[in-house]
Amino acid sequence: MKTELIIRSNSSSDIDFALLRDGRLVELNKETSDSKFSVGDIFLAKIGKVMTGLNAAFVNVGYPKDGFLHYHDLGPQVQSLNKFIKKVSTGKFKEFTLRNFRSENDIDKDGSINNVLKSGQNLLVQIVKEPISTKGPRISSELSIAGRYLVLVPFSNRVSVSQKINDNKEKERLKKLAKSIKPKGFGLILRTVAEGKKVAELDKDLQNSLNRWISLCKRIPNTNTPTKVLSELDRASSILRDVMNDSFTSIVTNDESLKLEIKEYLQEIYPEKEKIVRLHKSNIPIFEKYGIERQIKTSFGKTVSMSKGAYLVIEHTEALHVIDVNSGNRSNRAKNQEETALEVNLIAATEIARQLQLRDMGGIIVVDFIDMKSAENRQKLFQHFREAMSLDRTKHKILPPSKFGLVQITRQRVRPELEIKTREPNPNKNGEVEAPIILIDKIEAELDKILSSKTAYKEITLNVHPFIYAYLTKGLTSIRFMWFLRYKKWIKIIPRDAYQYLQYHFSYKKKNK
Repeated sequence: MKTELIIRSNSSSDIDFALLRDGRLVELNKETSDSKFSVGDIFLAKIGKVMTGLNAAFVNVGYPKDGFLHYHDLGPQVQSLNKFIKKVSTGKFKEFTLRNFRSENDIDKDGSINNVLKSGQNLLVQIVKEPISTKGPRISSELSIAGRYLVLVPFSNRVSVSQKINDNKEKERLKKLAKSIKPKGFGLILRTVAEGKKVAELDKDLQNSLNRWISLCKRIPNTNTPTKVLSELDRASSILRDVMNDSFTSIVTNDESLKLEIKEYLQEIYPEKEKIVRLHKSNIPIFEKYGIERQIKTSFGKTVSMSKGAYLVIEHTEALHVIDVNSGNRSNRAKNQEETALEVNLIAATEIARQLQLRDMGGIIVVDFIDMKSAENRQKLFQHFREAMSLDRTKHKILPPSKFGLVQITRQRVRPELEIKTREPNPNKNGEVEAPIILIDKIEAELDKILSSKTAYKEITLNVHPFIYAYLTKGLTSIRFMWFLRYKKWIKIIPRDAYQYLQYHFSYKKKNK
C-alpha cells in the first residue's frame, strides 16, 4: 500500500491535509489559525457549577460554553492531581518529575463529584471532544501526553499495551521494556507503532513526553485561569506521529517553511523518511495536481458513486447517520440475486469505511446493506467490513449484520463532522445542482455497464448539454480521449441545446451478427 500526505497552505494561514492511500483520498483535515480547542490540549481551568444531580461539573476553559466534566472523567487519581496543582501553584514546589511526590488514594468509582471538586477551584483538564454545534468541549482530568510510541499518564502506575498488537510474546516484551524505563509517578501505554521497537527508541520518546510535562508544570504558577498550558501537536505533526510507517512514499507541501518543519520533526521520529518530504513547485495547484479536488467533489455529496454502477445514499438525522446501499441496475446481468447482493455489499463496505474516516462521521451509524439470505455471506461481509475499518484510528465498534441486512456502528465523535458543499449554481435556472464532475462519475459508471456487457456495439453516442460537451472535449488530453484509452472505444458526443444542465442520454448501434 502506497501512502501519501499532501499539505496545502492557504493565504489565510489555514492548512489542509489530505491523506491518500494508493491514490484514494481517505482522510481530510483542516487546521485553522484560530483553532483554540483541539483534542489533546491541556488547560488550567476553573470549576464553575458543580451539579450533584448530574454528578458532573461545568468548567470554564475559555470557550463561550463551559466544558462538561463528568465524575467518571475525573480519573481515579484526581485527588493526587488536586494536591499537585495546589503545591505547584505556590511556586515553591518544583519537583515536576513526581519522583518525591506522595500520591493520594484513588477516588471511589461510584462516588459523588461534590466530594472531590468545589466551585471556584483550579484544575488541569484535557480536551477529549471539541466543541460541536451548541455544546462546549467535553473534558477529562485524567491527563495523558501522547508520543510517537507511548502515552505518558501522570499520577498512574499502570503499564499497558495496545490491543491492536496481537502477538502475546511481543506484548510481554514491550511491557518489560516499559517497566524498565517507567519513571516513578507515571503510567505508560504502549501504542501500536511501538511493535518491534528497541528500548532506546522508547526511552527517547518517553523523555520527549516528560519534557512536555515539565514545560506544562512550569506554566502553572501565577497563571490566570483559564489558560492553555499545553498544546497538542499541530495537525501535520499529529498525523505523522499517529500514522507514519514504511508505506509512506511522499509528503508534499506547497509551503517552504512547512517543509522545513516537517523534515525537522521527521528527524526526531522517523529519520529514514526525511528524504520523502518535497516542495510542490508546479503551476498547477497542489490539490489539483494530485486529484484531490476531484475526489472531494465526488465524495462529499448525499449520493456517492461506486464501481460497477452501485452507489450509497448518506443522510444525517438528529440522532444518527443512515447509509443506504443501492446496487443500481446490475441485477439483470448477475447470475443470481444473492451473488449480486454479496458483490455490491463488499464494494459498499470498503467505500463506507473510507467515508466514515473521510467525513469523520461519529456517533451511531446504521448501514442498510442489500438483504442476503445466506448466513455465510453475512459473515463474509462482517469480516470484510472489520478489515476495511481496521485502518481507522478512531475508536469504533461494529455489530454483525442483522437478518434485515442492517449493520450498526458506533464511532467516537471528537471533532465536528467535516461537511463540504458539492453543489453549484444552476446555469439554467435558479437553485443549485451537482457539480459537473459528479455527473462525469455517473456517466463513467454507465459506460462501465454498457461496455462490460456481452453485447457488441458499433457506435456509442452521448447526448449532453453544450456546457458539459465543452467540459468533456476540451484539450488534447480531454476526458473523451481518456475514455478512448481506457475503453478502447471512441465515444461520439453531441451537444443538445434543449437539455438541462445535468441531463444526458446514451444511444448506441449494435454490430450486425
